[in-house]
Amino acid sequence: MTPAPAFTLPAPAKLNLFLHILGRRADGYHELQTLFQFLDWGDDLGFAGRDDGELQLHDGLPGVAPEQNLILRAARLLQQESGTRQGADLWLTKRLPMGGGIGGGSSDAATTLLGLNHLWGLGASLDDLAALGLRLGADVPVFVRGQAAFAEGVGEKLTPVAPPEPWYLVAVPQVSVSTAEIFSDPLLTRDTPAIKVCAVLKWSGRNDCQSTVERRYPEIRNALILLNKFVSARLTGTGGCIFGSFPNKTEADTVASQLPASLPGFVAKGSNTSMLHRALASLTRE
Repeated sequence: MTPAPAFTLPAPAKLNLFLHILGRRADGYHELQTLFQFLDWGDDLGFAGRDDGELQLHDGLPGVAPEQNLILRAARLLQQESGTRQGADLWLTKRLPMGGGIGGGSSDAATTLLGLNHLWGLGASLDDLAALGLRLGADVPVFVRGQAAFAEGVGEKLTPVAPPEPWYLVAVPQVSVSTAEIFSDPLLTRDTPAIKVCAVLKWSGRNDCQSTVERRYPEIRNALILLNKFVSARLTGTGGCIFGSFPNKTEADTVASQLPASLPGFVAKGSNTSMLHRALASLTRE
């Protein structure tokens, strides 16, 4: 008989409120500055322990091989680095689109690390888990730490910040954007001047990837044109999701209701503290 989860944790979406590319490093990676904020909306991951050391993901992702699945990669990495002989059954309820620029895979990996750390009673610190997360992807550490942050380097150098927490309408053009394709584009802006963390909340910024994504993906360009009729819209990450902010849920819902069926989306509250960390705190108190 398949067991039921002992507990379930969220894997929230994130937005890049701006994304500046300062230059390309000798190793081929890009120096970035960006502002991460979480949304109270995302995937869910269920956890249950196993005594046989096996890791079983009951709801995989179509077209994603197990060795490429960030949930299983995160679980194996934590298992190996901690030396535990414990295993786990994992269940994924997927809502975040792949290739959407809202952190789906990275958030799932972070929730896996924190959830298994709790399930297995490892007592690993956030510093330890963030270091493991960086081995899985540059965006994983911000999800592990769970605080809105000004990020530098390749996105791993994090300074906690507290931007306003509006409501967002996130539209999801039906296209998956390749991050590698965008960052290898010869016309990508790579010379934006650096800003100081003290100026972050006073600076609206922009997304240096947006013009490249619009040129390569007309579906996203057309979605931005449409959403800009209602609110100032921009791309998050390397795309393909786009978003606009609103002072309240009612206004966001009103615009969402006017989008065509061909452009699905969702409304969610911005949050400077990840709902994953709020859920973990509640679980720890039980």
